Amino acid sequence: MAKVKTSYFCQNCGAQYARWQGQCNSCKEWNTIAEEIIQKEEKAAWKPNDNEVKKASRPLRINEIDTTLEVRMDTTDAELNRVLGGGIVPGSLILLGGEPGIGKSTLLLQISLKLPYRTLYVSGEESQKQIKMRAERITPNGDNCYILTETKTQNIFRQIQEIEPEIVIIDSIQTLHTDFIESTAGSISQIRETTAELIKFAKETNIPVILIGHITKDGTIAGPKILEHMVDTVLQFEGDRNHVYRILRSLKNRFGSTAELGIYEMQGTGLREVSNPSEILISHKNEELSGTAIASTLEGMRPLMIEIQALVSTAVYGTPQRSTTGYNAKRLNMILAVLEKRAGFRLGAKDVFLNVTGGISVDDPAIDLAVVAAILSSNEDIPVGKNYCFAGEVGLSGEIRPVNRVEQRILEAEKLGFSTIIVSKYNKIALKNTLIEIKLVGKIEEVVNELFG
Repeated sequence: MAKVKTSYFCQNCGAQYARWQGQCNSCKEWNTIAEEIIQKEEKAAWKPNDNEVKKASRPLRINEIDTTLEVRMDTTDAELNRVLGGGIVPGSLILLGGEPGIGKSTLLLQISLKLPYRTLYVSGEESQKQIKMRAERITPNGDNCYILTETKTQNIFRQIQEIEPEIVIIDSIQTLHTDFIESTAGSISQIRETTAELIKFAKETNIPVILIGHITKDGTIAGPKILEHMVDTVLQFEGDRNHVYRILRSLKNRFGSTAELGIYEMQGTGLREVSNPSEILISHKNEELSGTAIASTLEGMRPLMIEIQALVSTAVYGTPQRSTTGYNAKRLNMILAVLEKRAGFRLGAKDVFLNVTGGISVDDPAIDLAVVAAILSSNEDIPVGKNYCFAGEVGLSGEIRPVNRVEQRILEAEKLGFSTIIVSKYNKIALKNTLIEIKLVGKIEEVVNELFG
């Protein structure tokens, strides 16, 4: 028997200590350090076949390294492919986190049922019958998908050697445990050790592993922070359970950009890919209403047309209210101050409510101009033309500042049928022969004259 050792771990950040103390020196939280029993055995959890001889690595010049054979695995899901940077890289470890009930297991199950590769779906939270019932609701076909309900890593690796899958999905990493660590599943040491075993397996066999991770009440992935450092890609599945739309973001990606996002719609038969996000972010109405304006924004490399709704009314309770949904409240206060100081609109005694439709949050400063248009439209009770859209940042002196990648925004607005887009005159635009009319403005007064003059 190996010698039994005990160590102290912070349950909040994963920092390790030789003895107990009241406060964690790393995250400054109190009473989060707990004792865990650690017992390491000499043998490893993942052991390749005996006939496989691993050669020692040697250094190579960077121009001698061959990357032509690195072919990504197609997930058959255009949104997931986009977020991953073109598909799954063989031998990579992907961590997917999100709120409970947001659709993490549904997303990976429906992808595993459609994959052309032999897939092993390991679940430590549901029985095989429960997964089968959900799979029949999503799609009836899945000849390449194997379901295993197991939480012990030694048994999982034994089944992997028998089935020889091409992709492994673990649902979830917090339910796994190994015999080499004497602590409960989900503890700091268990998560770290089981993840290390899966990384060793993925790198030696070149088989990608996808992990589902739980998150804390603060929205961060549960377990030690080192978990996010160990994996190759960290994906975040976001959305309000009261809305049907979900957003898949990349927080870390060693093989692609972290600026991409995928959008899904939750349906009774699973998650539907939304290839044109503007269809869900712009309401389709027959009559023109005041207080709405369309903004051209960017999420990563992806242009989106979103609808900004504003309501300006007289404050009946004395102190004016400033309420926002999906937009920074401090930035709204700044824009209202600019409108009052630079454009002469008396909004100090009025309630202002602002909403970004679709249940998404946007921090792109290019939507400032649409926010101004929506507020002034509601204040004057004059609708903005439904063929107008906006892309511009508002400065403190009332100037309309240029935004990045304005040509991509203009082309997206033209593709969706808008006839006029208002942008800053300080943007350098090289587009020619466009069907959409590009109006250049430099100050808020010019915007007011264009819309309501």
